[in-house]
Amino acid sequence: MEDPPPPPEPEHHHRPVRFGILGCAAIARKLARAIRLVPGATIAAVGSRSESKARRFISENGLDGAAVRAHGSYEALLDDPGVDAVYAPLPTGLHARWAAAAAARGKHVLLEKPAAPCAADLDAILAACDAAGVQFMDGTMLMHHPRTHEMRNIIADKKAFGDVRMINSVLSFRVSDDFLQNDIRVKPELDGLGALGDIGWYCVRAILWAVGYELPTTVAALPGSVTKNDAGVVLACGASMRWAGSKVVATFTCSFLASLAMDLTVVGTNGTLRVTDLVIPLEERSAGFSVVATPAMAELAVGWGPPPAEVAVATDLPQEALMVQEFARLVRSVRDDGGRPEGKWPAIARKTQAVLDAVKASIDKGCEPIEIMQGLNN
Repeated sequence: MEDPPPPPEPEHHHRPVRFGILGCAAIARKLARAIRLVPGATIAAVGSRSESKARRFISENGLDGAAVRAHGSYEALLDDPGVDAVYAPLPTGLHARWAAAAAARGKHVLLEKPAAPCAADLDAILAACDAAGVQFMDGTMLMHHPRTHEMRNIIADKKAFGDVRMINSVLSFRVSDDFLQNDIRVKPELDGLGALGDIGWYCVRAILWAVGYELPTTVAALPGSVTKNDAGVVLACGASMRWAGSKVVATFTCSFLASLAMDLTVVGTNGTLRVTDLVIPLEERSAGFSVVATPAMAELAVGWGPPPAEVAVATDLPQEALMVQEFARLVRSVRDDGGRPEGKWPAIARKTQAVLDAVKASIDKGCEPIEIMQGLNN
């Protein structure tokens, strides 16, 4: 079962969390809108490598140029005393430097995924956040949609769903020739994990979510699934995961070279759950999934049933705003009450990164199985 909803916040928590946006990547436009939708959050500043670019971002996204400060360097934004937290949509290769620098200046860190190029870099970020007593969260928006919580409740129902046995996730989108030549996600020095980091992150997170975040013991890239560009960046790949002493097996595939797909299937001993718009729901205000309980073949195997039950889960806010809302709640708890940061989100990010590292290692070793150290499960 999911954690219960948080208790109502004290009156003094009505002072909003002041966000600084560290970089003007395209995804930052989506988060700027999300921050504006959340009553307990506000955009205080935008930082870029040039002040003119920061001012252009403020103007193009309908922000108040008199109220939102434009900084011409990342350092200037981090030194802004009117910023409580940073949202960092920087290239993955820059995360370790700037997320750690933000934490060192007492800024809470909402970091785009993938969290880091490798677990060692993420460990440095998390250590900096821990030392400074600031909240860390990665930007996996789907985790905050109420649909995700409803699906968790169904999978956790041992009587109706049974024990999880198989999980499969498929994420892909067909990119343009210009993307393949120029996007940061195909440049080894900027986003060296390529498709594995950009969309494989979601596949891995969804699989870990389905098993209650227990790390697999063995990960192996799928032979024949890997495509790289000339710089060695992964454009498509897949992997399998196994858990020692368990009957669970999971697989995923991700690709920049196939049509748009966002599928997750979880099969239990008694039921099957499917979602076809996992990362970005087809609609902002409602997201669905299907579930079949105790299906069986018809006589002579000419059909089977019952038909899937379609479940729709409504939300007042889009998932990215719900993510900002939860992050802001945690920040206020630290800022206003002297509380400790919530450790769940750093732990989940670290496990996701550990699996990505193992997939990358398997790819680099010709799809050899890679064992994952289990200390993170404790």
